[in-house]
Amino acid sequence: MIGWDRRIGQTLDTGRTLDERSGEIFRRIVETYLQNGEPLGSRNLSRLLPMSLSPASVRNVMSDLEELGLIYSPHISAGRLPTQLGLRFFVDAFMQVGDLSPEERTSIEAQMRSAERGPQADNLLSEASRMLSGMSRGAGLVVTTKNDPVLRHVEFVRLGPTKALAVLVGEHDEVENRIIELPAGTTSSQLTEAANFLNAHVSGYTLAEIRNQTEVIRKTIQTELDTLSQDLVERGLAVWSGTSELDQTSRLIVRGQSNLIEGLDDQADIDRLRMLFDDLERKESLIDLLNLAETGPGVRIFIGSENKLFSLSGSSLIVAPYRDSEQKIVGAVGVIGPTRLNYARIVPMVDYTAQLISKLSSPG
Repeated sequence: MIGWDRRIGQTLDTGRTLDERSGEIFRRIVETYLQNGEPLGSRNLSRLLPMSLSPASVRNVMSDLEELGLIYSPHISAGRLPTQLGLRFFVDAFMQVGDLSPEERTSIEAQMRSAERGPQADNLLSEASRMLSGMSRGAGLVVTTKNDPVLRHVEFVRLGPTKALAVLVGEHDEVENRIIELPAGTTSSQLTEAANFLNAHVSGYTLAEIRNQTEVIRKTIQTELDTLSQDLVERGLAVWSGTSELDQTSRLIVRGQSNLIEGLDDQADIDRLRMLFDDLERKESLIDLLNLAETGPGVRIFIGSENKLFSLSGSSLIVAPYRDSEQKIVGAVGVIGPTRLNYARIVPMVDYTAQLISKLSSPG
């Protein structure tokens, strides 16, 4: 059983509580909205309630709920819809999330294990994103970090009198080539000497560790190398002192964007969706997504503007971290969709998928 199990009588930030009657009316309004997106009026509400209440009495309660900021009327003579505050209160105080059925677990695991056997390393993560999209009818996403690679070998290959190729090879044969400018008069033997120095002093370290030792390395080269070779080593260090392809911090896999477009006919909604897609393209958004996943254990729910990443688009995000064999958070998996996502159903889905990725992507 996952969290989110709360009881009626939960206290609002205002210090007020909802009694059983108010809580039941509020719950029905929210559940109707989550199911079909439609406002619920007092007459229909009175027929749904387990207690006997006239439409007039229901309207009085609805007025109180509106005063608390939990519901609102989209237009005159309409029923009521939950506000963003109301959705958050519902999720925290009323929503009860169970677990996936054995059949659902079996189906998810079968799809993930099938992808795990594929020829590409990304298959598992791509399948997780695709599967979550299909099951949630939202957009499934996976944010992944590449492990900081251990540098195995450095080599300089001359391209001309004043240019060389700096070749960096990681422990898993990741290769990055960068062109560097050569100091005037550089000889082939000095290129070899500089590469040998770097291999002796940085091989076996991660790029982050190398960056932390840059000053120590610089002091060493002053005593061991001539001026031109020192300059070459400095240029080699500069290759990975900034952002390196071997050291990309995060990458995004999104499937099912088309699900978010279905049923949209209002231009404002389409514009908000375009904002969401623009947000997803920004690199800093990926880092922020990981930060969101890391700030709390298990699954986290962000509704509308609570999520600074997608606040303009008014989207909701359900996200959970996944971990490597050392229990270090290395990525996040989740679902993005409209605020009327089926939170109770998607939370265990995201949670189990994150657990499976942690299990299947870790050796042993």
